[in-house]
Amino acid sequence: MPLPDVPAPHIAFADLPTADLLVDAVYAGGTSGHTGDDPMCKLIKGIGNQGGFRYAGSPALGTVKLAVLYTSGGEVDWPDYLDVETGTFTYYGDNRRPGQSLHETPRSGNVLLRDAFAASHGTPADRAKVSPFLLFEKAATSGRSVRFRGLLAPGGPTLTSDDELAAIWRATTGRRFQNYRAHFTVLDVDRIPRGWIQHLLAGGDPLGGECPEVWRTWVESRVYRPLLAPATTSVRSKADQLPDDVAGRAMLEEIREYFRGREHDFEACAVAIWRLIAPSTGAVDVTRPSRDGGRDAVGTYVLGPVANRIAIDFALEAKCYATDSSVGVREVSRLISRLRHRNFGVLVTTSFVNKQVQEEVHEDGHPIALVCGRDIVDVLRQHGRTTVDSVRQWLKQSFPQP
Repeated sequence: MPLPDVPAPHIAFADLPTADLLVDAVYAGGTSGHTGDDPMCKLIKGIGNQGGFRYAGSPALGTVKLAVLYTSGGEVDWPDYLDVETGTFTYYGDNRRPGQSLHETPRSGNVLLRDAFAASHGTPADRAKVSPFLLFEKAATSGRSVRFRGLLAPGGPTLTSDDELAAIWRATTGRRFQNYRAHFTVLDVDRIPRGWIQHLLAGGDPLGGECPEVWRTWVESRVYRPLLAPATTSVRSKADQLPDDVAGRAMLEEIREYFRGREHDFEACAVAIWRLIAPSTGAVDVTRPSRDGGRDAVGTYVLGPVANRIAIDFALEAKCYATDSSVGVREVSRLISRLRHRNFGVLVTTSFVNKQVQEEVHEDGHPIALVCGRDIVDVLRQHGRTTVDSVRQWLKQSFPQP
C-alpha cells in the first residue's frame, strides 16, 4: 500500500524574518500586489527582490557575504535542473541575451560564479571567502511563494574543473554570445539556522554562528557531502512520462515526424539519447531489423580508471511511438529475453510505458532503464537543444535521411 503524501512545511509570510530555512519547505509570498510581496527579501534582508542572482555585498569588490540562486524552472532556453537523487544542481548564468560580454551583466552574477568556482579550488582560506549559496525555486502554487531546496557548494565530488563551470555558446537571431553553465552540489543539511544567516549578513566569520558542519567540512577540506535522495516511486503515470509544456511536446513531435515511415532508423537516435543520459557508454552496434519489425542495439558501458577499465554489456531497444501508444508487455518481454546475455537493458520510447509493464519490471527485479518522452525532452534541454528548430538541426546533422 502506498504511503500517504505528507505536505511540505509551509511558512507564513509574517513569520519569514525569524524563520529557519528547511529543505523543501514553502515560504509564502505577500498579498499586497507589489514587489514587497517577495518572500526572499523578507527571509534574507538586503539581497534584493529581482533576478536569479541575489546577494548581500558586491561581486565586483569580492565582498558577497551570502548569495541566493533563484530559478523559476520556466526558461526552456536555460534549463536549470536539480537532480534530487544525486544532489547535483545545474544553473545557468545571467548573460542570457546577446550584446554584452560574459562578465558584463547588470547583476554581475557571472562574476560571482567565476570567482566562487576559482576560489573553490584554492586553499581553505580561499574557500572561506566563497559566499554560501542558498537555492530557491518558484513554488508550484499561485503568487510569489518559493520553495527552499538547499545549501549549495560550487562544484562536485565527481566533476572536473572544466565540467564544474563552463562558458557555453548560444545564438539568438543569428547573434552569438556566451553564458556560464555551473554545477553545484546540494549539501547534506536539512536546516539552515536563522542564527547563521544573521551572522553572515553581519559580516561574521562564515565558519562561526551555527555554521552547518557540511559547510565547514567543504571549506576546510573541499570534501562534498551531497544530499542524496533516491527515488521511492518507481511507477510513473502517463502524464509523468510525457512533456507537460507546449514547447516540450513540439520537440517530441519533431522527433516522431522526422522518423515517420522509417521508424527503424530511430534506433540510432535512441542510442544518441542514451549517450546523453549515460556519458560513459562505449561502443554500440545497431543490428538489422528483426522479423517482428524491431531493431536492436547492443553496447558496452565503461567503468573504472582509464588505465584499467572494464566494460559491461547492455541491450537497447527503441520505440518511436505516438503519445497515445504505450509500450506494452510484448515489447518489454522481447528486451527481457535478450538480457540472458547482457548485464542490463535500456528501452527508449518517444511515448510512455504501460503501468503494468513498469510494475512487472520493478517487482521482478529486471535491470532495465526505461526512458520515456519526458526524459528525452529533459536531456535534450540539459544539453542545449531547447527549441524545435534546434532539435530539427540536431536530427538532420546527426541522422541524415537516405
